[in-house]
Amino acid sequence: MQIYGLNELRKMYLDYFESKDHLVLKSFSLVPNNDKSLLLVNAGMAPLKPYFTGQEIPPKNRIATCQKCIRTGDIENVGKTARHLTFFEMLGNFSFGDYFKKEAIEWSWEFLTKYVGLDESRLYASIYLNDEEACEIWNKVIALPKEKIFRFDEDNFWEHGAGPCGPCSEIFYDRGEKYGCGDENCTVGCECDRYMEVWNNVFTQFNSDGQGNYEELLNKNIDTGMGLERLAAVVQDAETIFDVDTIKAIRDRVCEIAKVEYRKDDKTDVSIRLITDHIRSVTFMTSDGIIPSNEGRGYVLRRLLRRAARHGRLLGIKGKFLSNLALAVISESKDGYPELEEKKDYILKLITVEEDKFDKTIDQGLTILSDMINELIKDNKKILNGEDAFKLYDTYGFPIDLTKEILEEKGYSLNEDAFNKSMDIQRETARGARTETNYMGSDITIYQKIDPNITSEFVGYNKLACESDIIVITSEDEIVEELVAGQIGTIIVDETPFYPTMGGQIADEGLIKIGNSIFRVDDTIKLQGGKIGHLGTVVQGIFKLKDRVKLEVNNQKRNNIAKNHSATHLLHKALKVVLGNHVEQAGSLVSEDKLRFDFTHFEALTLAEIEEVEKLINKEIQEDYPVVTDVMNVEEAKKSGAMALFGEKYDNDVRVVTMGDYSKELCGGTHVDSIGKIMVFKIISESGIAAGVRRIEALTGNNVIKYYKTIENELNHAAKAAKSEPAQLVSRIEGYIDEIKSLNNENQKLKNKLAKDSLGDLLNSTVKIKEISLLAAEIPEMEMNDLRNLGDQIKDKFGEGVIVLVSSFGNNKVSIVSMVTDEAMKQGAHAGNLIKALASFVGGGGGGRPNMAQAGGKNPKGIKELLVNVPIILEQQIK
Repeated sequence: MQIYGLNELRKMYLDYFESKDHLVLKSFSLVPNNDKSLLLVNAGMAPLKPYFTGQEIPPKNRIATCQKCIRTGDIENVGKTARHLTFFEMLGNFSFGDYFKKEAIEWSWEFLTKYVGLDESRLYASIYLNDEEACEIWNKVIALPKEKIFRFDEDNFWEHGAGPCGPCSEIFYDRGEKYGCGDENCTVGCECDRYMEVWNNVFTQFNSDGQGNYEELLNKNIDTGMGLERLAAVVQDAETIFDVDTIKAIRDRVCEIAKVEYRKDDKTDVSIRLITDHIRSVTFMTSDGIIPSNEGRGYVLRRLLRRAARHGRLLGIKGKFLSNLALAVISESKDGYPELEEKKDYILKLITVEEDKFDKTIDQGLTILSDMINELIKDNKKILNGEDAFKLYDTYGFPIDLTKEILEEKGYSLNEDAFNKSMDIQRETARGARTETNYMGSDITIYQKIDPNITSEFVGYNKLACESDIIVITSEDEIVEELVAGQIGTIIVDETPFYPTMGGQIADEGLIKIGNSIFRVDDTIKLQGGKIGHLGTVVQGIFKLKDRVKLEVNNQKRNNIAKNHSATHLLHKALKVVLGNHVEQAGSLVSEDKLRFDFTHFEALTLAEIEEVEKLINKEIQEDYPVVTDVMNVEEAKKSGAMALFGEKYDNDVRVVTMGDYSKELCGGTHVDSIGKIMVFKIISESGIAAGVRRIEALTGNNVIKYYKTIENELNHAAKAAKSEPAQLVSRIEGYIDEIKSLNNENQKLKNKLAKDSLGDLLNSTVKIKEISLLAAEIPEMEMNDLRNLGDQIKDKFGEGVIVLVSSFGNNKVSIVSMVTDEAMKQGAHAGNLIKALASFVGGGGGGRPNMAQAGGKNPKGIKELLVNVPIILEQQIK
């Protein structure tokens, strides 16, 4: 058998099914589109659900893909075994009401034996228990002996709740005795590595109601899955998936950086395999625009990256290394996924920034864990509270395995039951936040009952009015024949100039008319299957199915939206020029009032950078270049230099919007026809919205003039309040500031004198609690800093003991300070614990070190009770 590389096998598979009249689609993003049931795409068929259910018409009834996938259900086993991966590629050929079992089985056999060259004598098949049709095909058509056809029960029936389902047939390859378990009864279905499943044909022929009832589908489908890494392992006779050529190259790079050898030490091998797998997931997730965060898919990315970084430390790697490994992933996978090379600068930047954050996090976590261990020593305990370990894990991102390891090194253990209980609560909270959905992972609506063959055409790029026929009418909860005055509903027509909410651009509004009847369009939405819905209210008259109506878009709103949308393109390019090529669009909102642009960058923009961005954009606006839109093949568009956006799945033919020599992007939105119509551009805010994501809000056109007019009015009001003219307002404010500083200094001097004068009286109020001196007193109108300073002055004259000072000031604010000397600490006094107990009396909270602590509160009425309880609580602390 000839040995093929993983990249060769991917191409061979897609070429083979293209020769069988399949449309080959590029891998979809790892971020599911309109599917709330999935956090990340985890199977080849997942992005194709709408075609399986008939909700959308596929571009062709035969499709083939190689889909990148992420699964983290077995993440704890990754590295510990050589079987488990979080990232993998799934080869798939799909039929939507076209060919069925015979062709699917024949082609899978032909590809494996005739094209890849697997030995027929080493191949076996499995079928569902009573799938006689599949058995007949394997035995009579393929000529596979019956003793090599295995019947399995639930393992060979694919079902996911209610929806399409059916039996499946797997193909297994006998890798030989050297991969076996040694059992004389070892055969297909054994848990060892000898008989490896390489192909799974799912025959989707039933629809399940989720209650055990099955109805035969009119249009039967084929859903094939074959793990590319598994196939490569078989073809290359690789001992494990981690020995496959492209994965081994990454594995070898890990060993090179860590200066270790693979298969020399089991513990080292676990870390090598984990890093090798996780860096693949991290690189591909980052390339699809996923950003590390503390929730959702961002949390998955952060967890994978930090696990890899943690195991790098275990291997003795000093400093950051993951971006170096990401280069190896890009090099090995860019043939199949060119976006990796296109987004390389961004991928490396994000990984470096996140790894740097983890370095700081882990150091912070080590300090906190050390404090926790010190508390265990002090309390003479041997088991760390599970809730504390969970806080380290959840709040600080500190790996639980590292917590356990450090505890064990110092002779302590962890209450894992309590930790797991906290984890379960977190999981349940996350599950509760998920929306209940149907098989499609989307909310069930009336629109899903519309004939999927009905489509709408958008004709509004060059005109804002047209005539068209009504083809669907819905009320709020059903498909209807008509809508009358006062009713809310949706109208769908053959052709519409109304742009639906899409790509960050908000929807058009306007009117639909026939005779004296008027339907006010309040929103326009894109529906499954290429339909465009006009949502609104019948203002007067009646609208019926098949009516010939006139559609009119609100001209002023559309023009303002177009200005803002075109400005986002200029902004995108300007940010790349000023900040660097790592900048990528991470989201946008284009309305008639303003534009909002989210982008990848890792620190706040300086005032100089913001000014430079504005300057570049306004310079281009003054040049007044024409805005040219061309329709071309997506690959031609990218080769022409057009920017594509993260996570977008483009059709074969795309619109390319070009603005002079400055900007060229793939975009389906609406734009001005010349840049000069934007008039002027002004950034009004810049902020961070997530780790590594910044947000700019900006104005264009007349909205900029309104903005400056508002500022002018505010300036005049401020000048009037300061009894000044606008031109002299700054000097007047500076004078006020100097005067305030002078008054504050005078006030502070008086406070200090008052405190000094009262020092003697305070020292005279000292009492003894079990031979420890205690000074507890209320000080009038003193903020926290002043209260601490007074405490320090008392401590200098006080000698050994405990000091508690409390003061109320301002609007029901309370400050408490506690100080404990060394001798008092030896006898059990603890400032932090004392403050925790006292703060509750004034409706507050706080804490601190054994020798000094502070707290705030909001109930001055509780001060008297607090002071009464100081000696009581202190006495409980003292040994």
